[in-house]
Amino acid sequence: MTALVGMLADGLVAVLLVASIVSSVRLSRRITRLKADEAALRRTIGDLMVATESAERAITGLRATLGECERTLAERLTVAEAMTAGLADGVRAGEEVVTRIGRIVAQARPAVSPVPAAPGSAGLKPAEPRPVAMPEAPAVSTAERLGAAAAAARALSERALSRLQSQAA
Repeated sequence: MTALVGMLADGLVAVLLVASIVSSVRLSRRITRLKADEAALRRTIGDLMVATESAERAITGLRATLGECERTLAERLTVAEAMTAGLADGVRAGEEVVTRIGRIVAQARPAVSPVPAAPGSAGLKPAEPRPVAMPEAPAVSTAERLGAAAAAARALSERALSRLQSQAA
């Protein structure tokens, strides 16, 4: 019996030894995988650090670009405001000129309109002009004022031309 107990003890030791070897092999594989994972993790961390540095440089560049854009925009806004003020002054001055021209035209219009000679009365003196009532001028827009001023200028130039022609004859 002692031999049987000895063999059983030896068998049990052998089984425990095999179990130890198997668990040691498994642990060795796990350690190898962990070391491989550690190396991959280190590479990933290194790549992440490089990407972070790149992003920081890009952010610095974007901030510089933003500052330059802000300065450029401020300059353009200043120029635009100056141009707007200049245009507003020009429009006001133009409206004043149109108003003055309108007054001049209104004063230059004859208070009477000539009556044409009767047909067949060639060589006779035309009848006396009769007065024409001037209607009250309603409020007009700038475009209407400009049109009236252009028509008045055209009429004045036609009168001047007719005077020159009559003086030449």
